[in-house]
Amino acid sequence: MEEGKKATNTTTTSPKAKATNKPTDELVMAKKYQATILDKPIVITIIIPTSAYFMSGLRDFTMNIVRNMTGFSEQWAFRFQSVVDELVNNAIEFGSTPGENVDITFVSQKNKSIDIYVKDTGTGPNKKTAQEMTAYVEGRKSVDPTKITTIRGRGLSQIVANWTDVLEFKDNHDGGLTIHVAKFLDEGEQS
Repeated sequence: MEEGKKATNTTTTSPKAKATNKPTDELVMAKKYQATILDKPIVITIIIPTSAYFMSGLRDFTMNIVRNMTGFSEQWAFRFQSVVDELVNNAIEFGSTPGENVDITFVSQKNKSIDIYVKDTGTGPNKKTAQEMTAYVEGRKSVDPTKITTIRGRGLSQIVANWTDVLEFKDNHDGGLTIHVAKFLDEGEQS
């Protein structure tokens, strides 16, 4: 060091280093975008052929969507797995012939509700109208499940009706049924 000059300790900071102390514009935008997304319902539609082959994947998907996108507890994720299983199996077995499709739509509002729509084509062997299905479920809701001696016939009236807040049937434009179920998130059902 030359005589008469003082040594100074200086540190230079790059513009990027300074930015780490403050949120970047991109980070702020990402957080705003995420908040906006979470406020809006998330809609996911899956179309599967009328085959039970795809049911295990649909069960896994249902479990994951309920666990990760709704705010419902794990117990409710398992329940919704059964609800979707029942609805889609009925659509495959009764509502659409082989070679047709079944549409399943999930509508999730985080910490509020989940709606599920299952749509068949009405080409199956035992086509029913919305009015017939409503009467069927209403007639079996009050029956003691231990008194039902057949192997089949409990799913809609016992599982689906008891684990949802809304169960409705609508005739769709394809000639089939669209079944809509909804569950609203109540206290004690959160994850």
